[in-house]
Amino acid sequence: MQKNRSHLAWSDFETVLAVANAGSLSGASRALGVSHATVFRRLGDIEQRLGVILFERSRTGYRPTLAGEEIADTARIMDETALAAERKVAGRDLEPSGEIWTTTTDSLLMGVLAPLFTQFRARYPGILLDVAVSNQLFNLTRREADVAIRPSNQPPENLIGRPLTTIGQAVYGHRSFGITPGAPVGTLARQPWIGAGPRLQDSAVDHWMDHNGLKDACVYRVDTLVSIFSAIRSGMGLAVLPCYLADGDPDIVQLTDPITELQYGLWFLMHPDLRGVVRIHALMDFLTESIRAQAPRLNGRSLDLTCRHI
Repeated sequence: MQKNRSHLAWSDFETVLAVANAGSLSGASRALGVSHATVFRRLGDIEQRLGVILFERSRTGYRPTLAGEEIADTARIMDETALAAERKVAGRDLEPSGEIWTTTTDSLLMGVLAPLFTQFRARYPGILLDVAVSNQLFNLTRREADVAIRPSNQPPENLIGRPLTTIGQAVYGHRSFGITPGAPVGTLARQPWIGAGPRLQDSAVDHWMDHNGLKDACVYRVDTLVSIFSAIRSGMGLAVLPCYLADGDPDIVQLTDPITELQYGLWFLMHPDLRGVVRIHALMDFLTESIRAQAPRLNGRSLDLTCRHI
């Protein structure tokens, strides 16, 4: 009758390999971090269960038999396979993955971020971007969003922020108006103007228009930059817009240089608790590199004119 034999566990293969490598029980005990007696007992138990002698004992040490070599060789393969699997899993954990709740404005999404998000997804397919489009700053402290890509000259102090670039703004109008670029701002007051509605909260543009006597020329107000852009395209009037939003449209003409006092910063903002999250840093680093590479376009181009007025 065949003797019942239990399967060898990984610890059994590990013991045999340690003895084969060390050539002694004392060396194996040091490698395994157990006592000499424990190795002796384990090895005897393994040999008993297998019904074979795995090592020849002598005064010079332990020499593996043919069966012992086979078990030791199998243990080496198992050890390499286990290490390879461990490296693979550890590397996978380091690859950014998961969901990022992102908030930004409609104009930034349309004029800057949409193609960059597509490139980011191609580079990091394990990350899902969930984008909330709003002109209101979501409360990152309450985790209404993980990160915000927002225009600001004074980002909230309780958030971690990285400046991405400076956004330039200029006056734009439809080509059909026939206005020569570089004309003094004062002469533009005779044209109809489009203003920012109160919900847009663009006090800097409102103050600039007031200072230049343009508020009385305002015939239309709307509360998003994309809507202002659409109004210019329809021929409603002139308006101030970020250069990134208007410069790509052949029917819209830049009429002034970028207006210094209307420049603002573009920021990547996140809650301090997300400082060490790999996927968040992957997005931040990607956008930093990609957006800074477009700095000349986003800063706004100066008109190539001998005489400039702003």
